[in-house]
Amino acid sequence: MKHKQVFNQMSPYKPGKQVEEVKKELGLDRIVKLASNENPFGYSEKVDQVVTESANHFEIYPDGYATVLRDVISTDLAVDFDQLVFGCGSDEVIDIICRVYLEKGTNTIMATPTFPQYKHNALIQGADIKEVPLLNGYHDLQGMLDVIDDDTRVIWLCSPNNPTGCIINQPSLERFLEVVPEDIIVVMDEAYYEYINRDDAPDSLSYINTYPNLVVLRTFSKAYGLAGLRVGFGVCDLAVANVLNIARGPFNTTKLAQFAATEAYRDQEFIKRTVSETIKNKQTFIQFLDEMELDYYDSETNFVLVKLPVSGDELFDYLLSKGFIIRSGEALGIPNSVRITIGEKTDMDMMQQHIRTFLGTIAKEEGE
Repeated sequence: MKHKQVFNQMSPYKPGKQVEEVKKELGLDRIVKLASNENPFGYSEKVDQVVTESANHFEIYPDGYATVLRDVISTDLAVDFDQLVFGCGSDEVIDIICRVYLEKGTNTIMATPTFPQYKHNALIQGADIKEVPLLNGYHDLQGMLDVIDDDTRVIWLCSPNNPTGCIINQPSLERFLEVVPEDIIVVMDEAYYEYINRDDAPDSLSYINTYPNLVVLRTFSKAYGLAGLRVGFGVCDLAVANVLNIARGPFNTTKLAQFAATEAYRDQEFIKRTVSETIKNKQTFIQFLDEMELDYYDSETNFVLVKLPVSGDELFDYLLSKGFIIRSGEALGIPNSVRITIGEKTDMDMMQQHIRTFLGTIAKEEGE
């Protein structure tokens, strides 16, 4: 087996607990899942109609070029038709980048903790991993520059970062791109791009012409609410896109997924509404955290990573017993924390009451 020793040190991706699993396990009628950063407001109503209308002729292969979706996105983003690389989620585009640019004897640089698929796919290719710790949730860009060597092939930037939610601002990105050698691919993963609400956020796509080694990733799994259909894409220089598309499977996105993503992208009013509601609910949640004197990371996403006085597993277990699934920071590489997706107002209000009770119990135990 290829890289057998590496595989022995790895494990398959383990998703968070699923709703039906928890219902059965705890005997609960209703579960609120706030663990995977999915959109609690669903997706555009127009998607259901187009999926129903296109749910036929499954014997025919999908459009391997995703022509209609490609046309809609390239026109909106003002990029060339062939600068787009589509994947079964942006996860697959990450995998393609690793397969194209990484092999044994090369290395790749990333923050830690960050989205784990960068490391996972790089290890499968036999590459060495250089991890640079975050600085209070933010990328240490200078630290990443300091570890570049002749064997570095790919640098991963996750902005906003998962699991902390912190962004790389425009001045920082510009300085970084200016210094990185042009033969090293820089991947700017913007899975949570639609939720960014800061004036100093960079327009990453505008740098591709100046820095042809830059690849920008976007997804339909978060704000667009199509996580179950698996569609993501990369935007990059024509030469890079050509190489990635050579490595891409010929029919890697389904007909249903392409049609759904096209309608979802066209319905920007839905995106505006859902993002606005999410930001409003996040601000309310942050006010609650301030009231409870709980620290948290700067988040430009639909989740907040909250620091706790105890293990994140404790709050995870407590909220699970109340019907709320969140993500413990112990599993994300940040002990004594939890990552909580921002949900609907009524659910957030109820969860906050449970957290208030939990903290009260902790305080009482410490006082005894």
